[in-house]
Amino acid sequence: MTDADLSALSTEAYLYGFPLVFNLDQVQRYVNEGIGANAAAPFNSFSHARTMAGPADTFVSINNDTVYSMAQLDLSVGPLLLHVPDTAGRYYVLQFVDAWTDNFAYVGHRATGTGAGDFLLVPPGWSGEAPAGATVIEFPTRVASIVGRWACAGADDLPAVAALQDATTLTPLDPDAVPVGIPEPAASDSEVLVFFDKLRLWSQAFPGAERDQPLQDSLTPLGINSATQFVTDADPAVVEALTVGYERGAEVLKKVLTSGGSSGVVNGWKLTFHVFDYNLDFFQVGALDDPAFKNTDPKMRIVERAASAAGGLWGNHAYEAAYIMTYVDDRDEQLTGERTYTLHLNPTPPVDAFWSLTMYNLPHFYMVDNPIDRYSIGDRTPGLIYEDDGSLVITISSTEPTEKTARANWLPAPEGGFRPILRMYEPRPAVLDGSFTVPAITRSEA
Repeated sequence: MTDADLSALSTEAYLYGFPLVFNLDQVQRYVNEGIGANAAAPFNSFSHARTMAGPADTFVSINNDTVYSMAQLDLSVGPLLLHVPDTAGRYYVLQFVDAWTDNFAYVGHRATGTGAGDFLLVPPGWSGEAPAGATVIEFPTRVASIVGRWACAGADDLPAVAALQDATTLTPLDPDAVPVGIPEPAASDSEVLVFFDKLRLWSQAFPGAERDQPLQDSLTPLGINSATQFVTDADPAVVEALTVGYERGAEVLKKVLTSGGSSGVVNGWKLTFHVFDYNLDFFQVGALDDPAFKNTDPKMRIVERAASAAGGLWGNHAYEAAYIMTYVDDRDEQLTGERTYTLHLNPTPPVDAFWSLTMYNLPHFYMVDNPIDRYSIGDRTPGLIYEDDGSLVITISSTEPTEKTARANWLPAPEGGFRPILRMYEPRPAVLDGSFTVPAITRSEA
């Protein structure tokens, strides 16, 4: 292959491998360090946050609506029995995400109801008999994540949520089995070479969908399919191509994150109703095997999977929670805390659960400290002042407003650039079919 061919292939390898590498890096963070309110927890056990997320939770686009229960699973130990309690109608969701970031199952309010239940979580290709009354969920990859979210009405509601979390359990059928874990890449001072060696190791340890095997096979000239040779030992021409591909791939991700992608843009809002639709192969309980939620464009699917990991890792399918986000105001200029804005929701989002607008900084998509400790605003926020017609005007600024209504409806912004996300949990058809739209965020001064 020519140098140009190798560089182009390396760019493709970066975009293909980014979700796997970025995802498993976060899996290891949860297992070894914890993140914010979620303490570290070993494989096959839950880490329960006891507070809602905030600035200390340095995880991309984490929400401030629910309390998280996270579990990183390694089914090298064999099947695990998951028990969920009766939540008496309270919204919750346990989202199952494989190593490649495919959402392959859901347990909770929408998917399975809120009664008590048992689910047997089994590794790929498992055959056996489940305990009586347990629903089997087969995993696409040996390592995967449960991303649990519990609706919480505020500080007074936290004890009730904690009781439900503690009643949610994982029990291995073989209590003496020890998880294999995630293979360690070669040591190197090069971020680029470590990334591609992780891709080499992890794509072999956690094979993706069969449809992606030809793409995986095409990466052989880069050393990605070698079982024995570290990428750090690659020929200089390959190392140079990998460096170029890494940089180009990162630029592609940046452009996709700020563009409309495949879902389009309405009033400056990037609609992400279909950015998690790259799973075409793995449908277990609660995951909809529906053409409306399948991105069948082979190239766009790979790019959007990478962008979705970078900008919203472990996001739900839109039928569970619909997300839209924006970087710009009504003049198509970058949102910044140097200005004051309003968002007039008329009507407010039509949902069967709840909705919220959450503030994130750039470029990391983290929440930012503010003087009133408000990181999101929504239909459950106490003290909001609605218009006579039931609509809601939200004020967005880095400085606290003085006018009564604006102060009550204030969503604090960071001083620099920012990107808010509007989340709509269990959206009604009007959201997904586009008949409900959100207006542009409007700049208040010239």
